[in-house]
Amino acid sequence: MHWYILTALYVLLVVFVCLKVLYDIRSTSKTFAYLLVVIFLPGIGIIIYFAVGANYRKNKIYSKKIINDSKLLDDIRENIKNESEKAWNNGNPQVKRHQKLARLLLRDNSPLTGSNTVKLLLNGEEKFPEVIKALQAAKHHIHMEYYIFENGDIGNQIKDILIQKAAEGVAVRLIYDDFGSRSIRKQFVQELIDGGVEAYPFYKIWFIALSNRTNYRNHRKIIVIDGCTGFVGGINVSDRYINTGKKQVYWRDTHVMINGPGMAYLQNVFICDWNFCAGKRLPIVPEYFCTKKTSGKAIVQIAASGPDSDTPTIMFSLLETIALAQEELLITSPYFIPGESVLDALCIAAMSGVKVKLLVPAVADSALVNAAARSYYGEILAAGAEVYLYQKGFVHAKTVVSDGQLAIIGTANMDHRSFELNFEVNSLIYDNEIAGQLRDVFYNDLKNARQINPKTWARRTMFKQLPEKLCRLLSPLL
Repeated sequence: MHWYILTALYVLLVVFVCLKVLYDIRSTSKTFAYLLVVIFLPGIGIIIYFAVGANYRKNKIYSKKIINDSKLLDDIRENIKNESEKAWNNGNPQVKRHQKLARLLLRDNSPLTGSNTVKLLLNGEEKFPEVIKALQAAKHHIHMEYYIFENGDIGNQIKDILIQKAAEGVAVRLIYDDFGSRSIRKQFVQELIDGGVEAYPFYKIWFIALSNRTNYRNHRKIIVIDGCTGFVGGINVSDRYINTGKKQVYWRDTHVMINGPGMAYLQNVFICDWNFCAGKRLPIVPEYFCTKKTSGKAIVQIAASGPDSDTPTIMFSLLETIALAQEELLITSPYFIPGESVLDALCIAAMSGVKVKLLVPAVADSALVNAAARSYYGEILAAGAEVYLYQKGFVHAKTVVSDGQLAIIGTANMDHRSFELNFEVNSLIYDNEIAGQLRDVFYNDLKNARQINPKTWARRTMFKQLPEKLCRLLSPLL
């Protein structure tokens, strides 16, 4: 009798969870994947869903906590409008061509800012010298936010500079992801705090909540110095990104340094995250935003999204970028699990005559992710896109170049995790010069890549494709 009661209770629980999946998740493929997991993995499937699948954007567990003063909010919005109108009115052809994209981000209060100086930084050997120089020059504040901050040579070098600047009276604040930066959680962070640096983990992991809090991670890599100089891109604070020849794997990554008013929204993102994880409100003062005249010409806009967003802004911005491309799309992504919307958009672009080229690692750092990604290549190859497998090492860059006029450099991979689960940030640069430089970088990377032959790929045996097809069923969960 007891077994009948337990069985009936379990069946009711499964029905309840299945209904929750149907009501909470809008993606058909993701809904189907979770229903299969819940039904065919007794007990474990329910745990998996609540650990990694529940829609916490809908439940608003996360919220932006930047300001409560409505007058101040009105002033900020008015400034965003004024800055954007200046950029609209300067006659920039790159902005006019992508104005639908720019207006999409304006709905998220991300201003279109002109007069920025932008510098591409390839790999850690180019990024970190610029970061160190900028940190040493800081006068008012240093704001840093990283997914991975490791206790290594470069991590300790930056730690010493942060402590030094704090001793000089500079306000130094660090947000680190508690999962990605677990190597610094104890003694390293305590040394920073003892040295006058304010350091907080983003959504701290406790044992009981381990699974869910591991799922929703802060994948951003942000530095803002004195409100005017900033860095964003794919490179974490880790020795692995510096190719000294001492390690076996060559890491290819891309970052960008921006100087000018384009840092305003990046600063906004940091303050939102700080007010969330630090548990105290960082006041909005003019010193946090760039007020000095800058001589640059690049127009910059920032796209940010995560479980605190009303919509998946980064995914929408990529969809709009793909739709607006007329001649060429150059995409680099270490993890390519695009989902139905982005996959269809890429296929439509390729079938419409746009030259779509995708650069991905020959071997990803996850066998499941690698297999799931390979399951998507056949469809975009059949549509006329070109896929290249990077051979020199591991390509970790997250970049897009559209028509040689728009460059996107950021932290978001082209996968479900970046679109829906992680906190991410991308920089969009409407500038021929920077887009041209990134285009050259892409074609230089192709020299170290092997192009997939569409006919050979299509002729692969069913036995070889089977693991990829099975992993694709799990792609919404990866």
